[in-house]
Amino acid sequence: MGYLALHLMFEPIQKLKTAWAGFRWSRLTPAAQLDVAFWSVVAGGLFFLFHLHGNSQEIATCRRSLFLWLRSRWVDDYAYCQLLPVASLVAIWWRRREIAAAPRRADVRGVPIVLFALALHWVGVLAQQPRLSAAGLIILLWGLPFLLYGYGLARWLLFPCGYLFLAIPLNFIDSMTAPLRLFATALSAGILNGFGLEVQRIGSGLFSGAGNSFAFTVAPECSGLRSLLAMTALMAFYAWYSQKTLAKKWLLFLCGIPVAIIANVCRIILVVVAAAFFGQETAMGLWHDYSGYPIFLISILLMLALDRLFNMDYRTAWTKCKHLLSGRASS
Repeated sequence: MGYLALHLMFEPIQKLKTAWAGFRWSRLTPAAQLDVAFWSVVAGGLFFLFHLHGNSQEIATCRRSLFLWLRSRWVDDYAYCQLLPVASLVAIWWRRREIAAAPRRADVRGVPIVLFALALHWVGVLAQQPRLSAAGLIILLWGLPFLLYGYGLARWLLFPCGYLFLAIPLNFIDSMTAPLRLFATALSAGILNGFGLEVQRIGSGLFSGAGNSFAFTVAPECSGLRSLLAMTALMAFYAWYSQKTLAKKWLLFLCGIPVAIIANVCRIILVVVAAAFFGQETAMGLWHDYSGYPIFLISILLMLALDRLFNMDYRTAWTKCKHLLSGRASS
C-alpha cells in the first residue's frame, strides 16, 4: 500500500518531467520560435513598465511596483483576489483549442486600444492612482493580442482579461458596509419575528424579546461585504463556464449580489437562533467563528439552483406539470 501511494503521488511529476524532456527548441517551427521570442520581449517590457514604473502612491512600502502594490491590497476582504489570476489562466487553458484554431491577422483597430491602455497607465502614475495603472495593464494584455492577431483570437481572451478587473481593489466599495449591515439586520429581524422568535432591532443590533436573553451587534466584518465580493467573483467565473448565451451569463453574474446577501442573512439568523436556544456564549463562540463554512455551502447550492433554473427546458417542464396535474385530477 505504501508503494502504491508513493507511485500515485509521484506519477504526475514523472509525466511532467517526461513531457519537459521531450521539448526541444529545435522542434518548434520558425514561426513558433519567433512568437516565443517576441512574447518574451513583450513580457520583459511589461515587467519593466509595471514593476519598475507602475506605482507612485506608496513607494516606501511597495517601491514603484504595481504588482507589489496589488499584493499589499489583496488581504482581508480582498484576499480572494489572489486566486483570480489563476482562474483567468484556467479559463485560457479551457479555451486553448479555440485560441489555437482562431484565424490570425493583424488588426489596426488594436492600435487605439493599446495607446489608450498606455495612456491610462501614464495617467495613473502621474495621479498616484495605481488602480488606473492596473486597469491599463489588463487592457494592454487584451489589446496586444487584438493588435497582432486580430479579433478572431482576441474574442476568446475577452473573459480571461475582463475577469481580472474584479481583482482591482476599489476602496469606495467599503462605503457599502454600513448600508449592508442595516439591511441584513432589518431583514433578519423581520424573518425571525415572522417565525415567532421575538427580536428587537436597534440600528445594527439585535436584542432578545420576552423569554430569551441575548444581545449582539452585527459588526462591520459581518456586513456581508466580504462574501458579496467573493461570491461575485465566483459567480462571474461559473456564469462564464456554465451558461451558453451572453444574457444568461450576465443574469447569473448579477444574481451573485442577492445570493451573497441571502447567505449573510441566513448566517445572522442562525446565530440568533443558536443564541436563543443554547445561549449567547455558545452562539458567539464556536458557531459564530465557523458558521461561514456552511453558509458558503448555501451560497454554492443557490448558485447551482439558479444555474439549473436558467438552463431548464421550460416547455418540457410545463408539459410534464400539465400531465401530472391532469393525472391527479382524473384520479
